Amino acid sequence: MREKKKRLSKGIARMLASALLTCCGQLCWKLSAGGPVLYLLAGFGLYGLGALLMMDAMRFGELSILHPMLGAGYALSVVLGALVLDEKMSGTKLAGIAVITAGLVCLGSSKGADGQ
Repeated sequence: MREKKKRLSKGIARMLASALLTCCGQLCWKLSAGGPVLYLLAGFGLYGLGALLMMDAMRFGELSILHPMLGAGYALSVVLGALVLDEKMSGTKLAGIAVITAGLVCLGSSKGADGQ
């Protein structure tokens, strides 16, 4: 059981890293709309690395636990939008981030469908 939990932790860490990479890739795409083509290329690179990492992560646990971890990208995009693009941070957005984070914590601490 301990080994299974350790494997799941590796999968979760990889999925969260994938969410970070794909979110940064999308931010680069947004920046490329009014900037140099280098941002566009960086966006494709980051997004592609995130997709590869996501595929690797799937080896370490159940889809029903790992795939929802990509929801961290939604929360991260709100934060990056505020920090990099000067987008407004509202109470509703903060509440959404809190709900997403709570859901990720609940999934990450779950035992999985087989109850082990």
